[in-house]
Amino acid sequence: MINNVVLVGRLTRDPELRYTANGIAVATFSLAVNRNFTSQSGERETDFINCVIWRKPAETLANYARKGSLVGVTGRIQTRSYDNQQGQRVYVTEVVADNFQLLESKAVSEQRRSHDGASFDGNQSAPFNPGFNQQPSSQPFSGVPSFDRDNNANPFGGSSVDISDDDLPF
Repeated sequence: MINNVVLVGRLTRDPELRYTANGIAVATFSLAVNRNFTSQSGERETDFINCVIWRKPAETLANYARKGSLVGVTGRIQTRSYDNQQGQRVYVTEVVADNFQLLESKAVSEQRRSHDGASFDGNQSAPFNPGFNQQPSSQPFSGVPSFDRDNNANPFGGSSVDISDDDLPF
């Protein structure tokens, strides 16, 4: 049987770190994950997925990730049930994360927070697109290739090599 989950989304709130009676760290969090398609009205829908992570990764997530952070998670889907205070059976489905990855740098994360005032509420698609919402510079970025070059120019630079078809081994 296979039960693997890979998610990429933004935290809807700061992770909640707690410890069990045995001193084991556990963090719960929720990810806002955009669907790959739009609705009939043209809007992108979002799923809010409850997750839990244990031990050292839980402490690390709680220390370094905040509401709005872009996070990648790998894990498995797990279901459980319990009886609430009214005696009703409650079923819970959540992702038990084995590992996570922060997918944006601290600088980008801080810039996003200052850009939208940390107002990410999970009901909007990710408003920050690094590198594209910045003010235009008077100097062009040197790392961007120029696409208006001569079509006959060698795209690899250097001198061209003249080889006849007879010299090729195939």
